[in-house]
Amino acid sequence: MKKYILISCVVMLFATACSDDMLDTQPQTSIPESIAYSTPEKILAQTNNLYKQLQNQSFYGGRFIVFNEQRADQFGQNDGNAATGSAVWNQNVASTNDFVNNVWSVGYTAINAANILISKMNETTVISDELAKDYIAEAKFVRAFCYFSLVQTYAKPYNQDKNALGLPLRLTPITTSGNNDLARSSVEMVYTQILKDLDEAEADLPVGYTTPLLNASRAKKSTAIALKTRVLLAQNDFAGVIEEATKIVSGTQPYQYTEGGVTLKLEANFATIFGGSYTGTEAVFSIPFANTTTETPSAQYALAYNYLTQPIIFLAAAGIVSDPALNSATDARSSLIGTSPANQKVLKKFSVTTAPFRDYVPVIRYAEVLLNYAEAAANMNDLQTATSLLEAVRHRSAPAYAFPAADIATQEALLATIQKERDIEFLGEGIRLMDLQRKVQTLPAKTGSIGTAPLVLPTSSNYIWPIPSGEISANNLMEPNP
Repeated sequence: MKKYILISCVVMLFATACSDDMLDTQPQTSIPESIAYSTPEKILAQTNNLYKQLQNQSFYGGRFIVFNEQRADQFGQNDGNAATGSAVWNQNVASTNDFVNNVWSVGYTAINAANILISKMNETTVISDELAKDYIAEAKFVRAFCYFSLVQTYAKPYNQDKNALGLPLRLTPITTSGNNDLARSSVEMVYTQILKDLDEAEADLPVGYTTPLLNASRAKKSTAIALKTRVLLAQNDFAGVIEEATKIVSGTQPYQYTEGGVTLKLEANFATIFGGSYTGTEAVFSIPFANTTTETPSAQYALAYNYLTQPIIFLAAAGIVSDPALNSATDARSSLIGTSPANQKVLKKFSVTTAPFRDYVPVIRYAEVLLNYAEAAANMNDLQTATSLLEAVRHRSAPAYAFPAADIATQEALLATIQKERDIEFLGEGIRLMDLQRKVQTLPAKTGSIGTAPLVLPTSSNYIWPIPSGEISANNLMEPNP
């Protein structure tokens, strides 16, 4: 039987952004393995397909970020329908839940696509060795990104128990049935592999690409470095965060990075991050959508639909939306808070409110790199650097603001202020849950239109998602979460 490799229909985004590398536009759902990597164009198509996997509406193209916000504490839930994630918000998903199974499936599909590409590029003679190294590096970035997303979702936090059961570390391609059995590696082993992939990706990725769109949507050296600051922060490796951050953050204000035609710095206008070209200097890594309906999420999966159009979830009155920064005309971020007809506070970061939903998804922003660095510096008792980085983020949106002395005078106070700034800055971007869990903090109780969701202690079984029933059925060596 001939082997076939799944391939997405045309990834027009990347084709149109790089006119010298036009992809084969013949619609296909699979092509024989023997020809999938037979030309430079087909190899590029397979590389582009890695990003198409991340764009899936059950993953970073839509609901995965909403799931993170539903599980955290900044949003109430309006809709009790299971299809809108009411069980996710109520903290009572089961292993048979479609969302639990879909996120796992999409993540591992992307991992396998990366494994296949790495294997093929190690033996190809169709393209130059240098280009093959670039593609392998992109695949390693995607693999690391997926493993990090999955280990945070289905395994205990690193800082809670690094020896706990993590994920099956699939590092070789699966192209035939019957190869599903693989035991779970420890959380620490998964993190070790993530950082190994990112280190190797950084070494071989290009500094940049030929267009702003490609620089925002494909992995480059600074993308791998930025993701490492997130991973290392999740491990409380503060010295490591600083080592990585200083590669792409200048030593003095204005904080920025410029190399090989790529410039990373804070956007002067906060609102432009979420509109216009979506590819400005703050976009370290984004999930873009082209002008085709086939590449956009369906309504219930789209960020704007969940936050604004319906809205399925609304900003909890007792949450960070009550902070003065989000209620003052002197802070530009307040312009992205609105009020629904039901008099609920809603998030307007994602504003394409009718289908097709083409808001780009900001996965890693330069502001996060600065605040990751600030938190690490504060933990290393470099309060001056931490304060300067914190002020850079705040002053972008509120130039005249001065932090009260009590908020930045001590290490404890400064760390609390940095966390509050993260909650304000990244509201609705899926980061709040990461912060709660990496600090092994309780997921607070919350109130919505459908009732009250209970608090979840770090020791509770539902602090993380269960291993999906589909994986348990297919993998005889898979152990469920205790």
